[in-house]
Amino acid sequence: MSNPHRQSVPPNATGLAYGVAAYASWGLFPLFWPLLEPANPLEILACRIVFCFVVVAIILAVRHQLRGLRDIDRGTLLRLCAAGIAIAANWGIYIWGVNNGHVIETSLGYFINPLLTIGLGVVILRERLRIVQWTAVALGLVAVTVLSFDYGRPPWIALALAVSFGTYGYIKKGVKVSPPEGLVIEGAVLTLPALVLLGALAASGNATWLGHDATIGHLVLLVSAGPITALPLLFFAGAATRLPLSTMGLLQYLTPVMQFVIGVLILRETTSFALLCGFGLVWIALAILAIDGVRHRQRLPDAFAA
Repeated sequence: MSNPHRQSVPPNATGLAYGVAAYASWGLFPLFWPLLEPANPLEILACRIVFCFVVVAIILAVRHQLRGLRDIDRGTLLRLCAAGIAIAANWGIYIWGVNNGHVIETSLGYFINPLLTIGLGVVILRERLRIVQWTAVALGLVAVTVLSFDYGRPPWIALALAVSFGTYGYIKKGVKVSPPEGLVIEGAVLTLPALVLLGALAASGNATWLGHDATIGHLVLLVSAGPITALPLLFFAGAATRLPLSTMGLLQYLTPVMQFVIGVLILRETTSFALLCGFGLVWIALAILAIDGVRHRQRLPDAFAA
């Protein structure tokens, strides 16, 4: 018999735990991808695609949900294929940035993504912004200008991450499939090219998973890129069904904050006054969006990561 005095965990508390687990996992990614070296970013990306697809396909098979993929219409399949290409570009850029000492700049990409998402809404969807939103976007542009002077170049890595993920979010807008179903379709379209890439690297002698230099530990790490990618997505799915959208919108900033802190305090990447000013402008812009979103009960644009 059930205990009538036993209190169940509120859905919001469970959702909050799932949400923190998802975004904290993504926030720790800068410490994981360097462990896969000496594999180059292309090899790491290919392993991530292949083994993530395998993990998600197994999960759907265990849940007897693979048959549901047959009911997905052609238009949705094409959108998910395009989304897969966009997220693969995002993953590849992120892995390259992290493994080449640009963790702080990669975190910037996910900070500015909401601002870029608003820009896409204006340019593509012809959305009209309030003055407060225009102010936030303007601050974001000033921040990019300041950071361009500090880097001696535009922050291409951050911009590429923001554009690729913003494109991914735009393509998936309105797609009526569960996160695991969407991910398995995106993975299916990418797995064959990823396997071809792994074969090409092996044929050219540049594959670390093959040959006398390959170790069991290294192979385990390469394979673990699959579950390491899939697990936060499952946490995210659990949170999204339990939490208000506004809470999810605020939780998303846990990821780039953790990445920024890791870049500064753990990896000791170079910082400057101009860099901190640039990030400060972005943070002010995001605070303006957050306050405006609460006032108008809107969700902050997604900026999920890596």
